[in-house]
Amino acid sequence: MNLIETIIVSSVLAIMPVATLGQPSTRPVTSPITPPINDPEITDELDRAIAKGLNFLATTQSDDGSWDGGRFGKNVAITSLACIAMMGDGSTASRGPYSDQIMRGLTFVLESTKENGLIAAQANNGPMYGHGFATLFLGEIYGMTPGGADTALSARIHEALVEAVRLIEQTQNEEGGWRYNPVPYDADVSVTICQIMALRSARNAGIEVSSGTIDRAVEYVHGAQNPDGGFRYQTSAGSSAWPRSAAGVASLYYAGIYSDDSIDRGLEYLMGAALPGSTTASRSHYFYGQYYAVQSMFMAGDEHWATWWPAIRKELIETQLPDGAWEDRSTGRTYGTSMALIILQMPKRYLPIFQK
Repeated sequence: MNLIETIIVSSVLAIMPVATLGQPSTRPVTSPITPPINDPEITDELDRAIAKGLNFLATTQSDDGSWDGGRFGKNVAITSLACIAMMGDGSTASRGPYSDQIMRGLTFVLESTKENGLIAAQANNGPMYGHGFATLFLGEIYGMTPGGADTALSARIHEALVEAVRLIEQTQNEEGGWRYNPVPYDADVSVTICQIMALRSARNAGIEVSSGTIDRAVEYVHGAQNPDGGFRYQTSAGSSAWPRSAAGVASLYYAGIYSDDSIDRGLEYLMGAALPGSTTASRSHYFYGQYYAVQSMFMAGDEHWATWWPAIRKELIETQLPDGAWEDRSTGRTYGTSMALIILQMPKRYLPIFQK
């Protein structure tokens, strides 16, 4: 899965109580439960770590509003994740201590939108990763816009978001998933979760999303699960790995599935394979995997969240660098820092995608 994070950066890189992303489905669902935990979710130590991380991002933004991905250069995926990290603290493009950075990042993303709806800063291979994260960012920023704010900017965001959603719908392949390029020929779990999460954010913000698109995506994700409860990279034969398994579980949750045997088996697999601090947890694709694993545990609630959250909070605080950043060896500090901050700010529930 080394190709995954390479393509994330070279390519450019919830929970509202609704039944599905599109029109109401006949699939029964139940709402997740917010877990009662004895340990406070947000501590002074956590707040200090977040403040240092946000300061790192604020001081490393480029003049054009973008952030770069280390040796891979500027792209919309990294920029979108950095802006989402700042929004996780409550800032938006119009208010908060990081409003200027978010506005400049938003401008960069909007200016990277193509006529066909694809959001890509560079014409590299695999732009659907970046498109998914950028669409998620637009959905979250639009969802946090005050209801009465009928401005030229909000109209522009709405237009770009609608076009981005339509591109996702049009590029779904016959299996129900998505792949690196905006053509409906292939699919994998990693790209698919990016699109499902983007569609969920857009649906939460009031954008119409086809229920058929989501139903087919659920079928694809189910088809990628192994007997051990983990998920393989594609529906063809392959081994389980915890980062893509976290993406598989999160995919089902964001598709509006809250009670499902596949989720139960996936959560059990993750608890055994990747609990932070355990000797079984591989460091491969750490931030990518934890980004989805923490969301899955948050949505699962109860003992899953009560066990996972203190462990990942402790691990991330301990691995923060003196300048406030987190290092991802493959993708760079901006990526690692953005992912770590999104994880650590999840209990604040400022982002619409994380509200229950």
